[in-house]
Amino acid sequence: MTNFSNPNFSLDLSNQVALVTGASSGLGYRFAKVLAKCGAKVAISARRVERLEALAKEIREDGGICEPIPVDMVDRQSIRNAVQKAEDSLGTVNTLINNAGIPDAQWAIKQSDELIDSVVDTNLVGPYLLSNEVARRLIEKKMPGRMVNIASMAAFNTTPNSAASLYSITKASIVRLTEALATEWASYNINVNCIAPGCFSSEMLDGMIERIGDISQGFPRKRICDPAQMDSTLLFLVSPSSECVTGTFIKIDDGQGSR
Repeated sequence: MTNFSNPNFSLDLSNQVALVTGASSGLGYRFAKVLAKCGAKVAISARRVERLEALAKEIREDGGICEPIPVDMVDRQSIRNAVQKAEDSLGTVNTLINNAGIPDAQWAIKQSDELIDSVVDTNLVGPYLLSNEVARRLIEKKMPGRMVNIASMAAFNTTPNSAASLYSITKASIVRLTEALATEWASYNINVNCIAPGCFSSEMLDGMIERIGDISQGFPRKRICDPAQMDSTLLFLVSPSSECVTGTFIKIDDGQGSR
């Protein structure tokens, strides 16, 4: 019988190498800083190199270890190269935060082929390929891993005014991707889970509010949440203490009614 500590929970991530996509702003920016603060070596990835460099400076000044790695989530070779660069710089990636995503911000019948391809590739195909690339290396080395996919409450609810049908479809697919890959990789001790946030402050949400107005006054608590209020959920899912949790999604919507 294993002897567990009491309580069986730790924020020490010093044995983890984390790759965070969409790290140049919003949730990914916060996730990267939190993981580094808990001791993980963090590969921060996004398209905007200058923002990655600024984030890397912040993390390093706070005592963290990180490596900025540009990635284009619609470019398959860029995705594979990012994993290799992270491994070369920090070690084998055993924690993946699939956070990168873009909105459609257009009515379904008005979307161009280019917009459709961009949203589907960034929000679904890219995370799927990246998960496979990370898992392949972990399986070859017989190493356990943690993956956290960022979906959205839009996966479960859309409104007539949101112009987010395709975004919603891709985020619902991320939930299913989580369940399917968790099942396939459970025997390799790779845990795959998902967070579905409601309205949290980010550039994407700011753009939505600019289009349709302040939606927070329609919420019971009349507020937009701060990414810091997601820290505990993220840390639970990447910590060793969540060893038995895989294939699940956690909704965080602050009672906003997104059900």
